[in-house]
Amino acid sequence: MDVSIVVPLLNEHESVPVLVGRLHTVLSAIGVRYEVILIDDGSTDGSWAEIARASAADSRVKGIRFGRNYGKSPALNEGFIAAQGEVVVTMDADLQDDPEELPELYRMIREEGFDLVSGWKKKRHDPLSKTIPTKLFNWTTRRVSGVKLHDFNCGLKAYRKEVVKSIEVFGEMHRYIPFIAKKEGFRRIGEKVVQHHPRRFGKSKFGLDRFINGFLDLLTITFVFRFGRKPMHFFGAVGTMMFFVGLISAVWVVGEKLYHVYGLGKAAPRVSDQGLFFVALTAMIIGVQLFTMGFVAELVRRYSPERNVYRVKERIGC
Repeated sequence: MDVSIVVPLLNEHESVPVLVGRLHTVLSAIGVRYEVILIDDGSTDGSWAEIARASAADSRVKGIRFGRNYGKSPALNEGFIAAQGEVVVTMDADLQDDPEELPELYRMIREEGFDLVSGWKKKRHDPLSKTIPTKLFNWTTRRVSGVKLHDFNCGLKAYRKEVVKSIEVFGEMHRYIPFIAKKEGFRRIGEKVVQHHPRRFGKSKFGLDRFINGFLDLLTITFVFRFGRKPMHFFGAVGTMMFFVGLISAVWVVGEKLYHVYGLGKAAPRVSDQGLFFVALTAMIIGVQLFTMGFVAELVRRYSPERNVYRVKERIGC
């Protein structure tokens, strides 16, 4: 199998037949062996019926149906598991991604040796309420991740098979697949300017909250890759530092009282009357809690079950 097209979708019954038809036209023209994997993320509008109809007409179209809406990341992850092509391309089902971009993406992976090529929607057909937050989000992600891409949110991406089989996408981490791939050792990451078409059917499934969630996910993934395999290195270090700061402060307060009473022979305020004593006590308590949290995190990491928990309701051809 040369190419696998992975398409997550939610309530896109009008777009599915148009998209599948265009994919057949483009991929047949370049003479590759291909499959189209459509992942229905809990649609309620008849999208699954369209997927079943397309699969019945052509066995190269395959379908995966979730029992309910789990999100784009689990849908992509399931598509990556099912994909058999040497090159795996992801795209959205809303017809804003152009199938005509696929031959060049395929060529860049096969001939230029990229591990991953990400689309860049340089000219977007979106309102300012989406484009301005998107620019801020992309700038922040570039700074934090070190991956020099202009458009992390673009759903049109191409990967070598080894990349998608080596990573796991969970939660809302689909925006950071290039970052995840880089951390897994796939450093040949390219970019291609792609066309962005206005939405023809339905409405966007994403609101402004995705940018807030995206920032939180970026912090999460940065922490996970730095300390995920050794959480004690973070929690233990911070906890130990706070405990000793609290302990030294407590010793200082007690020592100062003893010095006044036995060294100078003067009366000294009670230890419990000094603010520093309570700061010291709080620091020691928090330090112990953080250290314990690190220990528990080590146990959870060692014995945790799979992070992707979702139910596949039906499959066609997979």
